[in-house]
Amino acid sequence: MTTQAPASRRTPVRIPEQPSGPERPSGAAPAEAPPRASGRDRYFDLLRAVALFRVVFYHLFGWAWLPVVFPSMGVMFALAGNLMARSLSKRPAVEVVRGRMRRLLPPLWLLGAVGVTGMLLGGWGPDSEGHPGWWWLHLAFWILPLSDPPSAADVPGIHGLIGDDWAVELAVPLWYIRAYLWFVLLSPLLLRALRRLPWPTILAPIALSAVLEFGWISVPSPRLDTNLSDFGAFGACWLLGMAHQQGVLKRLPRYVVPSLAPAVAAFGLWYALTHGFAPGHDLDDMPFAQSLWSFATVLLLLHISPSWSEWPRPLRRWDRLITLFNSRAVTIYLWHNVCIVAAEPLWDRLWGVSFLEEHAPWFLESSWPLLVVVWALTACCILCFGWMEDLAAKRRPRLWPDGSPSRAGAHRA
Repeated sequence: MTTQAPASRRTPVRIPEQPSGPERPSGAAPAEAPPRASGRDRYFDLLRAVALFRVVFYHLFGWAWLPVVFPSMGVMFALAGNLMARSLSKRPAVEVVRGRMRRLLPPLWLLGAVGVTGMLLGGWGPDSEGHPGWWWLHLAFWILPLSDPPSAADVPGIHGLIGDDWAVELAVPLWYIRAYLWFVLLSPLLLRALRRLPWPTILAPIALSAVLEFGWISVPSPRLDTNLSDFGAFGACWLLGMAHQQGVLKRLPRYVVPSLAPAVAAFGLWYALTHGFAPGHDLDDMPFAQSLWSFATVLLLLHISPSWSEWPRPLRRWDRLITLFNSRAVTIYLWHNVCIVAAEPLWDRLWGVSFLEEHAPWFLESSWPLLVVVWALTACCILCFGWMEDLAAKRRPRLWPDGSPSRAGAHRA
């Protein structure tokens, strides 16, 4: 990834009706109502929101240390694996897999309808890659992304509105959708193996990543090599999420995770630092180091897991924003890179304002104000395209599902 998601699903917070009770004496001050439980694990909602924000932050600023501070992709895969195991424990595997695909694919199809149409209008076609027959076959990956969907490398942008690299950047996050789909398809088998041999199953992806890293096997197909590499890098995180839901982690003595995880993380970081970790290179370019670091971080986060049914007081002010991020996780992940590409030429227009050019060039050169523009454009994408997540989940479409009582009341009405 240099990305990275996603994949990457969430229902809005529903506020139960106030139970009837004795009337309050006249003149008495109303007591502050305690936050009500939403039926969701709010700790997981917080992790997902932070992971999404970090992904957008990384793609805009490109700082190599961000995946070290918070390995968003490993966290997102772990949360998805937890949800998948919960569903498989309650419903038949075929039904669960079909439901997950139904939630995942329609938002991708909407992105493809817009993006592929724009690429075709820009001159992209079978002759662009020199293999017309393969081009049509690869185009099917926009429908079922068992491999990375193709994109045009030389389609021009629109001067002053979107850069020339918009098509390439649009496809950058799609590796997460492809990896997520494979994890979903393999989850029934992974859960069965996890129940029989928990820790050998959890550690198997890391072993695969080591085998690929040291060249002990050669994979002739680049597309197969990419799938295996991503499974090795993040498969242990997906399995940790499943193991957490199945109670495997709870059976460990309490001292094991705090003792083991830092050692694994330190080894992963040491390997990264001694094998090419430098400016312009990050963990996403080193699958084996990524697998170790993400595994250790996710293991610690799941070990800490407080399982909040309601927000702690310091976090209540962020409830609506976090709820919105979880309700529109796939939309934010799929569209944020295009928003970055569109924000840059819009921001460059400010160089035409003579006052800013003469007195505040530092402001125009900074990427921090650009972050605000990117999130403004992402909010527009939520309004324009987010409804597809509701249709995919068989919910009534909503424009801004932040869980606010007024919108929830209107939705019920």
